Amino acid sequence: MDKDVLILGIESSCDETACAVVKNGRVILSNIIASQADFHERYGGVVPEIASRMHVDAVYPTVRDALDKAGVTLDDIDAIAVTYGPGLVGALLVGLSCAKGLAYASGKPLVGVNHMHGHIAANYLCHSDLEPPFICLSVSGGHSEIVLVSDYSEMKILGATRDDAAGEAIDKIARVIGLGYPGGPKMDKAGRGGDINAYKFSHTHMKDSLDFSFSGIKTSALNQLNDLKMKGEAPVLADFAASYQYHIASELVRNTVSAVNDTGIRKVCLAGGVSANSFLRDLIDKTAKKEKFEVFYPDLKLCTDNGAMIAAAGYYEYIRGVRHGIDLNAVPSLSL
Repeated sequence: MDKDVLILGIESSCDETACAVVKNGRVILSNIIASQADFHERYGGVVPEIASRMHVDAVYPTVRDALDKAGVTLDDIDAIAVTYGPGLVGALLVGLSCAKGLAYASGKPLVGVNHMHGHIAANYLCHSDLEPPFICLSVSGGHSEIVLVSDYSEMKILGATRDDAAGEAIDKIARVIGLGYPGGPKMDKAGRGGDINAYKFSHTHMKDSLDFSFSGIKTSALNQLNDLKMKGEAPVLADFAASYQYHIASELVRNTVSAVNDTGIRKVCLAGGVSANSFLRDLIDKTAKKEKFEVFYPDLKLCTDNGAMIAAAGYYEYIRGVRHGIDLNAVPSLSL
């Protein structure tokens, strides 16, 4: 395209109300996030109905702030991209309603974006020369998948969790050992400096498959905690958090290496909230050097839900001609 393409991206799938303006799918002009994490912390997790109501209050101010910070108006925007799944249905509907209203009032095209495509696209915002094909390890509180990204909009799941996602397994143990919500960053912080070999957990390996299973690992951790409690003992927090996260990272990296070897594609990206985990990043960096493949991951601020990743993914959908009508609905269980 001869002219720059500006995409307004709106994200409201869980507890972040986010809006961004991105140029040509690669350059962030603004990225505004109104987080609810501190509010939901008192409940130990996201309360869907409360999240939806808070999105209603935040969504239009967030859009306004994103446009103002980018120095543009709605007239300058080429298309409006919005997450329509997966996620909490009430939360998704707030962002969708806002995007559809803006598209209808302005006459701008509406582009629905898969939330998981957005997480993968966050890598394009941090690595200007990154292009498909590559293998993506997409890991979050709700998803753990190894994805073959053949093109910007062509993706195939090579392996996925059969039960708990990696982030879910970390969050649950964080709650049990008293760290609370949000469990991921608190577990990461608690484990720094800890001994990754201090505690051992069960391994689950699917024969002839790249799928994961984290329920057994979680149960193994719970059993050890219960055994210690019955003895009147407590785990060494740093060691337990480090060992548990390293074990999960090992499972994720092992199957990713298998995907690299199976496909012959020696370029790997991380995506999703768990891609911010320092144990996972450290292990995949070391493994990449040993196995001789390239590894990419987003900046920490782009690992969690944000509007810029939705705008980036929306750009590639827009330039290939994807358009959605005002009847676009939320799909809470949308697949990759």
